[in-house]
Amino acid sequence: MGTRQVSRSVVVAAEPERIFALLADPARHPLIDGSGTVRASAGAAPARLSLGAQFGMEMRMGAPYRIRNTVVEFEENRLIAWRHFAGHRWRWLLEPAGDGRTQVTETFDWSTARSPLAIRLLGFPKRNAEAIEKTLARLGGMFPG
Repeated sequence: MGTRQVSRSVVVAAEPERIFALLADPARHPLIDGSGTVRASAGAAPARLSLGAQFGMEMRMGAPYRIRNTVVEFEENRLIAWRHFAGHRWRWLLEPAGDGRTQVTETFDWSTARSPLAIRLLGFPKRNAEAIEKTLARLGGMFPG
């Protein structure tokens, strides 16, 4: 990982297809969010994400707001990433781990951010690392072994 990326991984007791189905459904993102900021999907969005798809989310970080995301990386049942106007990306990589399990890696990639200095000064890399760990724990809990 580069210096402007924060990643964490966990092995989940589910096949990649099942996990990807959850990640590709923006209405279900609040179920796994460990940051406490993702509230609900907002506005028109496809039921299932694909490359180039756009979707909005109701968020809250101090005050409520809406954010519009675009899927910028997509490989069926393996990789999905989205970004919003600030340019940073949230990436999910799924790798089979045998016995119906999957290694899931979530990455906050701010190498493409429009304002990396602001991200660093506001402490987002550390805060997002903690949130990713909570998100992966929640994800794992949705697929008990």
